[in-house]
Amino acid sequence: MWAMRIEGIGQPLVLRQVQRRDPGEGEIVLRVEACGVCRTDLHLIDGDLAPATLPITPGHEIVGRVIETRAPQAPHRVGDRVGIPWLAWTCGTCADCRAGRENLCARARFSGFSGDGGFAQEAIVDARFAFSIPDLYGSVEAAPLLCAGLIGYRSYRMSGDPSRLGLYGFGAAAHIVIQMARAEGREVYAFTRPEDTESQAFARELGAVWAGSSTDSSPEPLDAAILYAPLGELVPLALAAVRPGGTVVCAGIHMSDIPSFPYALLWGERRLISVANLTRADGLGFFEFITRNPVTTHVTPFELRDANRALDCLRNGAIQGAAVLVCDG
Repeated sequence: MWAMRIEGIGQPLVLRQVQRRDPGEGEIVLRVEACGVCRTDLHLIDGDLAPATLPITPGHEIVGRVIETRAPQAPHRVGDRVGIPWLAWTCGTCADCRAGRENLCARARFSGFSGDGGFAQEAIVDARFAFSIPDLYGSVEAAPLLCAGLIGYRSYRMSGDPSRLGLYGFGAAAHIVIQMARAEGREVYAFTRPEDTESQAFARELGAVWAGSSTDSSPEPLDAAILYAPLGELVPLALAAVRPGGTVVCAGIHMSDIPSFPYALLWGERRLISVANLTRADGLGFFEFITRNPVTTHVTPFELRDANRALDCLRNGAIQGAAVLVCDG
């Protein structure tokens, strides 16, 4: 099969023909139809996160059809369409797993990080960690749901019950979260790069009551803010924007250093918390939510061989919504 591979940190991906490994007990094999391109993939390429081994195939927003199964007890059958998320395996026995916090499992494995992911024509996953994709979403449109949607959902739920919600960074996750928030009647305030008027207009189109620069003061005190941009310098700005008792959620897997800030920004029982990965319960909750309250993913498709161009567009802020690789050609 063909796959786009990370062969060296800081280097472009390389298109290679590779031999896919045989599936193990409990695993399923997918013919990949689409795979979303995530900022985490950039972190792997840039060396902000160290993959388990090199070379490796990135990609963790995978949608495809089951072509082989070694999981006879699983609900997924050959021909079924399923999605593979970032979380690919947990031990199931540690204290965190037993307490329903499998996202914190110290032995967890992740798609495109611990092993090969979805920037390829085929992919393998433990069947227990695959999700059925609702029929109302096409495969290309569904791909961003597997990370931008799932991590967006977890971060959104961790924000509490805000009437006024701020979103810092308006990319793949935020453009899904704003639709969920609007479905529940919340006001959304979008903060983007100072010069990014296109994203500000996009946010207003999706229902933001205000959109402006991340350096601007919020026009209203926020009940909560979620940071999708991986910039530590935004943390003090978000704390300043939320009211006493408010919550700031850092949703990225990697963030630049947070600068020193006065305790007064945290005082008043403001909370600063992070999101780590996801749980399968998050996935079930998210897909149930978007079946009742459908969202539209705005996608820019690229051929598998054009993964580097997709990554460059993401890095340069040239994508509204999400970039998705079409892998079934």
